Amino acid sequence: MQMKEEKKPVEERRQALRIIGAIGTTCAFPFSADELYGQHEHSTSSLKSAQLPKPSFFTEKELAQVSRVADLIIPETDTPGAIGAGVPAYIDMVCSRNAELAETVRKGLQGMPETITEGVLMRLQDEQSPFFRAMKNLTADGYYTSKIGLIEELGYKGNTVLAEFPSCTLPEH
Repeated sequence: MQMKEEKKPVEERRQALRIIGAIGTTCAFPFSADELYGQHEHSTSSLKSAQLPKPSFFTEKELAQVSRVADLIIPETDTPGAIGAGVPAYIDMVCSRNAELAETVRKGLQGMPETITEGVLMRLQDEQSPFFRAMKNLTADGYYTSKIGLIEELGYKGNTVLAEFPSCTLPEH
């Protein structure tokens, strides 16, 4: 996903992330199926920084930074954003089990300014920062395997049988 210098509307980012989410469901996750984040119950109400769960890997300051970055990547709109879907807890869990990712994220957090803005993330994306790539992927994975991302955002029905698959009506196909 290329971000331009001008500010992109939230809905355009959401649409791009929906596509990433759909692609991500076919990718290999670092956990067995019963450990995927979407297999667990999560609060559907938006969480504020003060209500973040106690981290198991990160310090509380680091988890607040992770939350801010995730919130900028998938902000709240008509559905809860990354924080409301429990993405910071997902990232904390993944980093507690993956030393390489943990090192990338922790090193990136150390270089973060006190105030993390969309401009900071755009600069990191332009620099092809390993931290930004890791956070974007972790945020999309956590969001689109959560109930909010998978069911509310993507409309996944699950356990349904289709008599036939609808055909594509786009002219280029």
